[in-house]
Amino acid sequence: TGYYGDGLNAIIVFAACFLPDSSRADYNYVMENLFLYVISTLELMVAEDYMIVYLNGATPRRRMPGLGWMKKCYQMIDRRLRKNLKSFIIVHPSWFIRTILAVTRPFISSKFSSKIQYVNTLAELREMIPMECVHIPDSIVKYDEDKCIKRRMRTSCLSNDPEMASVEQE
Repeated sequence: TGYYGDGLNAIIVFAACFLPDSSRADYNYVMENLFLYVISTLELMVAEDYMIVYLNGATPRRRMPGLGWMKKCYQMIDRRLRKNLKSFIIVHPSWFIRTILAVTRPFISSKFSSKIQYVNTLAELREMIPMECVHIPDSIVKYDEDKCIKRRMRTSCLSNDPEMASVEQE
């Protein structure tokens, strides 16, 4: 959690890689209480505009919250909190997250949909928010570095491919 702007608006960072494993016997109980904790914390912290940064990288599928849980969370969030949310930034979005949001788009308000932003790297996130105010877990930083290395290798391989080089020059 951090703050930005003159009004000290909150930046809430949520790292999905730390969510409980869905194979836990008490998974539903833990997730229900986690949600209540998050909402009560938001209500205490948020007086003005705020943003949520959802760190999706380094999260195994079994730790990602299900569609039902996300829908319930959205429905239970107080109108004031929904209204004051300025952006919901998803860092390292997986195809699964993109698909869920595409499928649920007709069922959520267009105002909320317009607040969702996808960010593929921490460098892109740095361009959007003051990173000195935000703690990014080491596992997410490592995931980002590994992803960037793979991207550079892929780009370098494509530029060394004579067929791709001729396509790029056209």
